[in-house]
Amino acid sequence: MPLQKAWTTLDREAVASAPDRPGVYELGDDSGTVLSVGHGVLRDELKTALAYGDGDRVRWTETHTLDRAGELAASHRERLE
Repeated sequence: MPLQKAWTTLDREAVASAPDRPGVYELGDDSGTVLSVGHGVLRDELKTALAYGDGDRVRWTETHTLDRAGELAASHRERLE
C-alpha cells in the first residue's frame, strides 16, 4: 500500500519543509510511479536524494523511531517487488 500522502516536487523547498525526524519516504517519477522507498532522518535523506537526482517527486510520513521507520519501509518495499 503506498503512503497515503500527496506527491510533492522534490526540490529545495520540499527538503527544507521536511521534518528533521525519522520517517519513511517514497521517491517517484513525473507520472507518480514509485521508484524507491527509503527511511531515515527525513531531511537528511531528501537532501541526498535531491543531490543525486533520485526522483522527481517525493512523499513521506514521520515515525517516532528509526526502528519503526525501517519496519514500515520494509513493508512498503515488499509491494514494489
